[in-house]
Amino acid sequence: MAQQAGLTGFAVYSVEMAVDEACSNIIEHSYGGENRGEIVCTCKVDQEGLTVVLQDDGKPFDPSKVKAPNLKAGLKERDSHGLGLHFIYEWMDRVVFEAGPKLGNRLTMVKLRSAAEAPPSR
Repeated sequence: MAQQAGLTGFAVYSVEMAVDEACSNIIEHSYGGENRGEIVCTCKVDQEGLTVVLQDDGKPFDPSKVKAPNLKAGLKERDSHGLGLHFIYEWMDRVVFEAGPKLGNRLTMVKLRSAAEAPPSR
């Protein structure tokens, strides 16, 4: 779908990694393990680029409760988890989390075609 949206190179990789990381987080944190729930993935290609929506019915998720990783700490001082959400925000151009009793958890990620030309500079 990323290629159908006109994304190439690093932008395709970014979408793949963000979706993979988000699904891993849903499996581990929302459902507490594999085969305990479904993840519904929908994709939409439009003039802007690609929108990916992941929906689950697991434990509610509030990204504001996730501590930001200390990227300046040495590897031995860092937590073993916590970079996934950071990378999702870095790799995608728009990221929106929604949660509610009837909605479940919905993660909407957008990769813009115009912003997808080069990897982020550091």
